[in-house]
Amino acid sequence: MKLKKSYKEIIIDTIFDIIGSFALAIGIYYFAEKANIAPGGVSGIAILIKYLWGLPIGTMTLVINIPIIYLAFRYLGKKFTFKTLRTLIISSLILDYLVTPYFPQYSGDRMLGAIFGGVCMGFGLGVIFYRGSTTAGTDIISCLIERKFPHVQIGSALMLVDCIILGLSIIVFGNIESGLFGMVALFCQTKVIDGMIYGLDKGRQVVIMSDKNEAIAGRVIEELERSATFIKGQGAYSQKDTLVLLCVVRIQEYHQLKTIVYNEDPNAFMIVTEADQVLGEGFKPITKQR
Repeated sequence: MKLKKSYKEIIIDTIFDIIGSFALAIGIYYFAEKANIAPGGVSGIAILIKYLWGLPIGTMTLVINIPIIYLAFRYLGKKFTFKTLRTLIISSLILDYLVTPYFPQYSGDRMLGAIFGGVCMGFGLGVIFYRGSTTAGTDIISCLIERKFPHVQIGSALMLVDCIILGLSIIVFGNIESGLFGMVALFCQTKVIDGMIYGLDKGRQVVIMSDKNEAIAGRVIEELERSATFIKGQGAYSQKDTLVLLCVVRIQEYHQLKTIVYNEDPNAFMIVTEADQVLGEGFKPITKQR
């Protein structure tokens, strides 16, 4: 039974790899390459190499990732490495042997190319990431840096790498617009990935301080069908005991919650923070990491 489940997981992973790799290849070849855009990462380096020496983007992506795959095998484990290697090979083959020979390239407005190229690449990577795989490159580098130097801000380090690649694109392509359009593509790509991975799980965590918290909690339970938590607190200035209300709602429910609070107590004090993921009863169930 376990072996059967393992084969099923491999088949599903492969299907997601193919779909994601196809969208990624469309973004790279159909939009980005033709518009002279290198939106960061190893694929951005491969686009620059293709422009300079005519070498296939997929093949160069695979070659550049060889030392990165070796480091992943050594430090991140066999299962993760083999999964990533499979995704990398599939994406490289689809780009060089399916998309490049048979698809035309978009030759319209470069801004549209940057936007839709970023969206396609973001969608493709989002599909791949959803199944717990990667296309190697800077994704693995970030994992390695985080393991070796936990105090280093990974986002800043990766942003620096992408900025270097964008800077190189300005030099290689010979115009500053390539770097600027690359930033647009990278921004769109990141937003699409975040939306796919975290968008459906995002919520708002709301802390409410009011004398009417019991009434507010009652309406939250009845109208929003959400629970809430009372936290015993004490005012630092007034020294009065009070009940602080903590509740978590989906993004689309926040406006209704704010209306409830305003109707019950216009003088209430609210602290609202964005929750990247909300898991558990009433939201997305907690599942084991693939």
